Amino acid sequence: MDLFEYQARELFETHGVPVLRGIVATTPQQARAAAVRLGTDVVVVKAQVKTGGRGKAGGVKLARSPEEAEARAADILGMDIKGHRVNAVMVTEGADIAEEYYFSLLLDRAARSYLAMCSVEGGMEIEQLAVERPQALARVAVDPLVGIDQAKADEIVAAAGFREADRAAVAAVLVTLGEVFQRNDATLVEVNPLVKTGDGRIIALDGKVTLDDNSRFRHDWDAYLDEASDDPLEVKARAKHLNYVKLDGEVGIIGNGAGLVMSTLDVVAYAGEAHGGVKPANFLDIGGGANAQVMADGLDIILNDPQVKSVFVNVFGGITACDEVARGIVGALDILGEDAAKPLVVRLDGNNVDLGREILRERNHPLVTIVDTMDGGADAAAEQARA
Repeated sequence: MDLFEYQARELFETHGVPVLRGIVATTPQQARAAAVRLGTDVVVVKAQVKTGGRGKAGGVKLARSPEEAEARAADILGMDIKGHRVNAVMVTEGADIAEEYYFSLLLDRAARSYLAMCSVEGGMEIEQLAVERPQALARVAVDPLVGIDQAKADEIVAAAGFREADRAAVAAVLVTLGEVFQRNDATLVEVNPLVKTGDGRIIALDGKVTLDDNSRFRHDWDAYLDEASDDPLEVKARAKHLNYVKLDGEVGIIGNGAGLVMSTLDVVAYAGEAHGGVKPANFLDIGGGANAQVMADGLDIILNDPQVKSVFVNVFGGITACDEVARGIVGALDILGEDAAKPLVVRLDGNNVDLGREILRERNHPLVTIVDTMDGGADAAAEQARA
C-alpha cells in the first residue's frame, strides 16, 4: 500500500521525524485558507498523487500569498500526472533550504535484508545520480533484527560522506526513520529531499512510504485506503477478500497459491511471445477454498476487465481437491450466466484430478477448454487471447 505524501508526513510526525507543517486541500478556496492558517511568507502547493515526477510535471509550485496559493491550487487540481489525476494538494510552509540530501530504507528481498541508501546529493535527479555516479549513493545493508540503531546510522552518514559537523543531527533523523519503517511494517521509506535549513535543522521535506499489505491485520490502516484513485477492479476484489493485482495484459489468470500464480504469470508471458506479445492481465490467488462462489467472484473480477480476452485457470488440488475446484468452475459459470462470455482454459492437477476433469467434460461448457499441462494451458490461453 502506497501512501500519499501528506499521509507519510503525518506518519513521520507521529514518530518524531522533523517535518514542516502541512494542510491538505481539495479546492482552491481550501488552499487559500490553508495558506492563511500557516501564516508564512512563502508556502508550497504540492500535488498529492502516488507517483514521482510531480515537480517536473508542474505539480509543485511556490506561492507568496494566500491569493497566489489559491491560484496555484487551481492550476494543479485536476492535472494528470503520469496517469494519476490530482484530487488534492498539500499546502506546506516554505523552508530556507541550505542543502538537499537523499535517504531511503527498503526491503531487499534478494538479500533477505533491509537496504539503506543515502547521498549528500538529493533532489529530483536522484535516479540519474544513481546511474551516472553510483559512487555518490551509499548503500548499506541493515540487519532486520536490529534496524537502524545509533551505530548503523553513524555508519550510513559516514558512508554517504556527510560533513563531520552534520553527522550527529542527520544520524538522529535516520534512527527515527528506521523506527517508522519497522514499527509500521513498511517495505519502503524514502525522503527526497532530506534538507538542512539555513538555521541548521534537518527536516524531511518530502516523504514516500509503502506499507506491506500482508501485515494489514496488525494495523489500523483504514484511513490510508484511497479507493478513489485505486483501480476499480482491485477495489472490487478487495471487497470480495480476493488477492488480486491488475496488470497490463490480455490473459486473465486464476490460481491457488501465490507461488503457482507467479509461475503461471511467467509461463503465460513466455507463451505469449509466440502469439503477438500477449501478456498476463492480472495476479489472482483464490487460495485453498476454491468453491463455486469464490471462483465466481474471481471470474467476475477478471471478466469485467475489458483488456482480458481469455482466462487461464491453473489449479493444483491439495487440501481442496480438483473435483471441488471443477464444481466451483461449473457453479461459477452457472452463476455468471451470460456475463461469462470469454474463453476459459482450465488445467487441473493433483488430488482427484481425474474426477475433476470428468466433471468439466460432462458439463461440456462451450467456453471451457481442458488441458493437461501448464505449458499447454498457457499456450492455449495466449492463442485464444490473440484470436
